Amino acid sequence: MIQNYEEAVHWIHGRLRLGIKPGLERMEWMMNRLGNPHLKIKAVHIGGTNGKGSTLSFLRQILQEDGYSVGTFTSPYFEFFNERISVNGYPAPEEEWTKLVNKIKPLADELEQHDLGGPTEFEVITAMMFYYFGEMKKVDIALIEVGLGGRFDSTNIVQPVCTCITSIGLDHVSILGNSYEEIAFEKAGIIKDDIPLVLNVNHNGARGVIIRQAEKMRSSVYELGRQFHIAHEQSNEQGEKFVYNGTLHLKTAMSGLHQAENASLAVTIARLIKPEMTDQVIQTGLQNTYWPGRFELISQDPLIVMDGAHNPEGIEMMMKTIQEKYSDKKVHFIFAAVSDKDLSQMIGVLDHHADKITFTSFDFPRAAKSDQLYELSSHHNKKTADQRDWITEIKRSNDILYMVTGSLYFLSGIYRELKKIHSN
Repeated sequence: MIQNYEEAVHWIHGRLRLGIKPGLERMEWMMNRLGNPHLKIKAVHIGGTNGKGSTLSFLRQILQEDGYSVGTFTSPYFEFFNERISVNGYPAPEEEWTKLVNKIKPLADELEQHDLGGPTEFEVITAMMFYYFGEMKKVDIALIEVGLGGRFDSTNIVQPVCTCITSIGLDHVSILGNSYEEIAFEKAGIIKDDIPLVLNVNHNGARGVIIRQAEKMRSSVYELGRQFHIAHEQSNEQGEKFVYNGTLHLKTAMSGLHQAENASLAVTIARLIKPEMTDQVIQTGLQNTYWPGRFELISQDPLIVMDGAHNPEGIEMMMKTIQEKYSDKKVHFIFAAVSDKDLSQMIGVLDHHADKITFTSFDFPRAAKSDQLYELSSHHNKKTADQRDWITEIKRSNDILYMVTGSLYFLSGIYRELKKIHSN
C-alpha cells in the first residue's frame, strides 16, 4: 500500500526502467480489469509532432469559458508532476494521485507476472487518467494528448468525439520512422471510424498518408487552409492577431504565427463540439490561454524568453518568431536536449542564427551531455556551462535576447528558479 504522494510518484518513476514499449495490449488488459473506464469518457484526442499542448490549452480555455468542466492529460509536466492529470487547469490533488496509484499498482504487479510484461511509466499514468476521468472525477469532456506517435500509443484505446493532428515533423525517428510519410502513418493511427478529424499538416507526402487513412476510416476532415482559414494580422510581444474564416477577429496571448494556427484548430474543434459556440466565448477563451514554456517571456530586463523547441521543426518555428518580434536583438541561446533527437540539425540552425550559444545539460536519463552538444556546433562563440551556472551569467542589456530553449524536460527543471530570479 502506497502511503502518500511522494511514495506514489517514486513508484511511478520506478517504471522508467521498462523504457518505451509500444502497443495497446497492456492498456486493454488493465482497462478490462477496471471496468473499461475509458469508454465512459467524452474525449478529444490530440496528436502531432508540435503544437499538441498549445492546441489543447486553447481548447480547454474556450470550453471552460463556455461552462464545461474540462479534464486534461498532458506530457511532460512543466512545474508539478500531478499537473499531467488536471481538471479546469488544476492538477489532481496529491491525495487523489495516491488513491489512483493504489488502484493501478496491483494490476501492474500482476502484469509483471504475465506474458505481456509490466506496464511502463506512461502506461501507468495513462491508466490512472482513464480511471480518474471515468470513475473518480467525471468531467464534461477530457482533452487527451498523445504521448508518442499515435497508432500504438497507450492513449489510443480512447473512443473520442473528435481527433486532431496538429503537425508532422521528423521526431522520434528511431521509433516512428525515418520519413515524414512513415511518421504520418503512425500518427494517423488515432483516426477513428466516422469520427471527425481536424488537421494542420503542410508536408504533401505526410498529408496524403493522413487523408487516405481518413478516407479509409470514413472520417470527415476539417483542414486548415481548406475547410477553414486564417489570415494573420499582427504579431507583437503581447501575442498574435488573426482573422478566422474571414469574419472572426481573434487575439492570442501566446506568441508566434504557429500559435495562431494552433488556436484556429482549437476554435474548429470547439465548434464541432458545440456548433452554437459564441464568438465572445471563443475570443475570451483564446485571450486567456496560457501554456508555460512556449515562447514565454520570463523577463523584460534582462530580456529572457523560454521556448520548448525540442525538434528541428520546433527550432525553425522559434526562429521565425524571433525574427518577427526581436529582429533588432543579438541572440544568446542557452540550449539543452535529450540525446535521441536530431541534434546536428537543431544545432546547425542555432549556429546560423546565434550571436552566442551556451550548451548545458540537466538531470534526466536521456539528457545529452553539454560537451556532446558543444562538439556538434561550429559556432565561433560557444561555451559549455553547468546546469544552473549560466543563470548567474545573464546580465541586463538593451540589445541582447537570452533565448532558453531545447527539451521541455530541461525547461521544466529550471522554470521556477529562472522566474524567481528574473521576474519583474
